[in-house]
Amino acid sequence: MSPLPPLKALQAFDALGRTGSLTLAAADLGVTPGAVSQQLRKLEASVKARLVEHDGRALRLTPLGATYHAQIRQGFAAFTQAAATLRDATADVIVLSCLTTVLGKWIGRRMHDWTELDAQARVSLVGSDAEPDLSQGAADLRIYYGGRLHPPHHAELFTDYSVPVCAPSLIAGQRLSGPEDIMRFPLLHIAWDPRFGANPGWAEWGRRIGTRPPPANLTYGLSGSAIDAALAGQGFVLGQLAFIGPELETGKLVIPFDLRLPLPEPYYLAWNPDSLRKTGARAFHRWLLGEGRAQGLVSAPPS
Repeated sequence: MSPLPPLKALQAFDALGRTGSLTLAAADLGVTPGAVSQQLRKLEASVKARLVEHDGRALRLTPLGATYHAQIRQGFAAFTQAAATLRDATADVIVLSCLTTVLGKWIGRRMHDWTELDAQARVSLVGSDAEPDLSQGAADLRIYYGGRLHPPHHAELFTDYSVPVCAPSLIAGQRLSGPEDIMRFPLLHIAWDPRFGANPGWAEWGRRIGTRPPPANLTYGLSGSAIDAALAGQGFVLGQLAFIGPELETGKLVIPFDLRLPLPEPYYLAWNPDSLRKTGARAFHRWLLGEGRAQGLVSAPPS
C-alpha cells in the first residue's frame, strides 16, 4: 500500500483548488504564498505527477490536478462531516443518519412538517450508505433498508413500491395503448449496491406484463439520480413512490399505467435508546414512525 501524501501538502493543494489563487490559498491557510508553493512541490514529489502549472503569473491546476482535487475535496468534506457528527453527538443535537436517497428524496422533504411540530429540538441529518454504529454514538437514529441488519432496537417503517414514471414531455403526442408500449421509450435502469440485494427492475416489470425489455443502455447506481434523469425527460424510470410523491402531485412526473412492484424488503428505523434522552428525541422518534406508517399506506397499491 502506497504511503499517503503529507497532510499539510494535501491541505495546500485543496486550498489552491478551492480558491483558484496562490495568494488566496495562503490567506485561507494563514501562511505565506511561498509556504503553499513549497507544500505543492512536496505533494507533486510524493504522487510523482504534475498537478499545478503556471498560467502567466498565476498558478492553476493541470487537468490531472483538477481530477485529483475533486477526489481530495470529497475526503476533506468527509472530515468536516465527521467532525460535525462528533460535535453533534456530544451536544443536545439529534443525529439522524439515512441512506443517501432516502434523505434527499423522502425524509428530508418532510422535515419542515417536523419543525412545525417542534421548533426547539435540534436535528442533524446525515446522508450515508455506510451503516453507522449507533452503540458508539455515531448517530442517534438510522433509517436503513432490508433485514440483513438486526440492531437491538428497531422497528419497521414501510414497504415501498416502484412504478413506471416519466416526464409528461416524453410521451407528449404519443399514443400508449398498453403497458407494453412503455418499452418503446428509453428505460432508465437502477443497480443497487449488492449489499442491499436486488431492486425491482425492468426485467421483472416486463415479465409481469408478458414482454421483455431491451438491453440496458443506461444504468444508475442511485435511485435519486435515475429519478432526476426521468424528470429531465430522458426516459422512463421505475420510481419508488416514497421518492416521487411531490413530483406526482405537481405533474412533473406521470404514471401512464399504475402497475406497481413491491420492494423485496421494508425500510426500518433503528435507534440508540440512550439517545432518546436528548431534547425532543422521543417525540422525533414517534414522528418518524408515524411518517413511515403514512408512507406505507400511500405506496401500497389501491385495494
